[in-house]
Amino acid sequence: MKPQPFWHWPGWRQLGRFLLLASAVTAWFVLVFGGADFLTGQHRYRVRLHFDAELAMPFVPSAVVGYMSIYAAFWMAPFILRTRQELQALAQTLLIVILVAGLCFLIFPGELHFPAEGDLGIWAGPVQFARQLALTYNLAPSLHVALSVACIAIYARQAHTLGKWLLWLWSVAICWSTLLLHQHYVLDVVTGFLLGLAGVYGAYDSHRYDRAGRPESPCSE
Repeated sequence: MKPQPFWHWPGWRQLGRFLLLASAVTAWFVLVFGGADFLTGQHRYRVRLHFDAELAMPFVPSAVVGYMSIYAAFWMAPFILRTRQELQALAQTLLIVILVAGLCFLIFPGELHFPAEGDLGIWAGPVQFARQLALTYNLAPSLHVALSVACIAIYARQAHTLGKWLLWLWSVAICWSTLLLHQHYVLDVVTGFLLGLAGVYGAYDSHRYDRAGRPESPCSE
């Protein structure tokens, strides 16, 4: 059987489904991520999430390019996943990952202690924008890492060997970018990576089949 190409045109109906699911996931993210940050800001209890040596990690403002590439990972979904069931399973996976991370943010509220950076030059605008999106206290697990790993792990299943390597290298680049931008500690990245994988194997794999336990046929629109 000839393998399917990695990319495909999903059809307008499938794109519409994706936009509806993406809107629901975004709303849930804003509620959970923003709500956890707000609640943490109402008290002073914080958990130490870093080693002192991590505070000497270099700050690389250009890493914001890799950091913001996570949004490409979200928008790729309908052009890689071929069925309605797969898109729904991805959305359900991201919803669960966000919920688990949100609970962890409330139980283990953290705070960044990196030294102040100097002039950011041409990267000042993008870095400040990325920091505004990341809010203040939601550190472990890194939801940025967890969501990107979940998407990339799912997409990698559709790719050939070279594609798998490129996708996982992209995932590693996103992980490193959170450290080089001083947005997260190592513990945040590791726990975020594990959460993303757990979401794929625990949630996605149990939702991408029909009621008879079979994968849905690709959409033909």
